[in-house]
Amino acid sequence: VDLLIAFHCCEKSSEVTKQVLDLHFTLRTLFTPFFKDRVFDKKAEFALNTVLCAPLVTPTAEGYRVVYLRLLDPEPRNFNLQEAVRAFMMFFDLWQAEEGTWPGFVMLIDMDTATLSHVARLDLMVVKKVIYFLQECMFVKLKGVHFMSAPYFMDKVLMLIKPHLKKELVNIIHTHQVASDSLYKMIPKKALPKEEGGEYKDHATLRDELLKRLQANPTFIREENKRRVNESLRKGGKPSQLEKEFGIQGSFKKLDID
Repeated sequence: VDLLIAFHCCEKSSEVTKQVLDLHFTLRTLFTPFFKDRVFDKKAEFALNTVLCAPLVTPTAEGYRVVYLRLLDPEPRNFNLQEAVRAFMMFFDLWQAEEGTWPGFVMLIDMDTATLSHVARLDLMVVKKVIYFLQECMFVKLKGVHFMSAPYFMDKVLMLIKPHLKKELVNIIHTHQVASDSLYKMIPKKALPKEEGGEYKDHATLRDELLKRLQANPTFIREENKRRVNESLRKGGKPSQLEKEFGIQGSFKKLDID
């Protein structure tokens, strides 16, 4: 299934698919805080009670799937980006395994209850790793990143992330001010959760459904944990771009990473 999804995401290029698959599973092996020994436990449950990760059932006009992300718990001290990413990727892997390929993927991030205190808690290395994985080897055709209810400090958030973004990703970032209708050109208002004026389910229902899905699939998570790279089998070589960027020790074959 991974091969088919990657082939689809790489515009059916065999060579690019091989490189992306290699990098994808290399990063799943080396980015241990996100991917090592994952299990749906109290830590993951706490993360998903803090941050809502909800796929919207209504796609965009182009047929792209949309994931809606927002804070559920506005208390900054409970926000941990690393744990949120770890929990999100568990859910995302399950979601993609269930649905297969998508014509495109859009991230909709609701900044409604975000504050500067949340921004201050961002670990920049975690941010860098998330962006690198997303734009280099995540099995999606990323078509847009939309920030809705953008706060007054949105420029500071963008200043943190833009240095790590490729031009192609910078070009698909969109911000929508509070009470702006511009978002609805991408997805109809009725597709949003009830709290955002939509006709979809409310936050609590979406959270509970997500928790139940993960609780019901421990075998899937356990089996996915086994699909990692044995770095000891790599041929030695010069320090890779990964080592330079993230301080990861190991030997890697050439991946032609920009």
